[in-house]
Amino acid sequence: MLIPLDQAEALARAALLAAGASPDMAAATARALAAAEAAGQAGHGLSRVPQYAAFLKNGRADGRATPRIVNERGGAVLIDARHGLAYPALAMAEAEAAWRARAHGVAFAGVTNSHHSGAMGLPVARLARQGLVALAFTNSPAAMPVPGGRRPLMGTDPIAAAFPRRGAPPLVIDMALSEVARGKIMVAAKEGRPIPEGWALDAEGRPTTDAKAALSGAMLAMGGTKGALLAMVVELLCCALTGAAFGFEADSFFRDEGNRPRLGQALLVVDPGALAGSDAFAARIEAFVAAMAAEEGVRLPGSRRDALATRAAAQGLEVPDALHARLLALTAT
Repeated sequence: MLIPLDQAEALARAALLAAGASPDMAAATARALAAAEAAGQAGHGLSRVPQYAAFLKNGRADGRATPRIVNERGGAVLIDARHGLAYPALAMAEAEAAWRARAHGVAFAGVTNSHHSGAMGLPVARLARQGLVALAFTNSPAAMPVPGGRRPLMGTDPIAAAFPRRGAPPLVIDMALSEVARGKIMVAAKEGRPIPEGWALDAEGRPTTDAKAALSGAMLAMGGTKGALLAMVVELLCCALTGAAFGFEADSFFRDEGNRPRLGQALLVVDPGALAGSDAFAARIEAFVAAMAAEEGVRLPGSRRDALATRAAAQGLEVPDALHARLLALTAT
């Protein structure tokens, strides 16, 4: 069914409040989920509300947690999410990184004791609209092995980056580091279809085309060893610097029961004015965009998400009837 964007956000907020989230946590989370849904990232959108509600009810997330700054020096700041849902802490990190980047030229905002952080392209896009270059990293529960390994130690560990443009939406790159989304393997397992070799290993560490065997094994990084090493970089940035838990220390999000994941996130933000200068930066960005646009069929990264978000703001969100009914049921619990 088609519902206005603000109503979808209000419904998500009400469901999270009923599950035990504080007003601030429910509002920040609902806002992020509705924005992801509007941008076509349904896997990080409203479908997450029932999952988050379960985590709040069974103690995997503390609905009353309030993030706080626990360490800071110049452009660096560490925020403790205190086992709550990630979004209030991420909002604090975004604000802190923005002013610190303007004050110091560059800023690093780390988040520790955090949770699932959704579409990381959203905070970097907001920072880019303020004229800042922004990169975001998060680890996640273990799904991929290290190079040469067999058992999952690292998450799929998304990376996002955004680069501002003058008079145009920013360039936004947002990707997980697995060869394929786990959801595609889950669908193949449900339908009894094989998966391509190179997507996953079975529980014994052998390459497999059996989707069910893959779900009990490990996903593979995109680009083989290089992708796995890039995931290792994300784990170390998000955890070693912040004191957060590594992917192998966090229980899967595909189960309602489990530990508090204590994940880490990081925002690296740069003010272009501190380097070649804002004018030079803008000129260089447009030179690259022009070279891209000269080739037929090339699409600027982030353009599809921008178009979908604009349409959703004007026309509303298409929410599956079953999900809408589930959200309504959660508001009454």
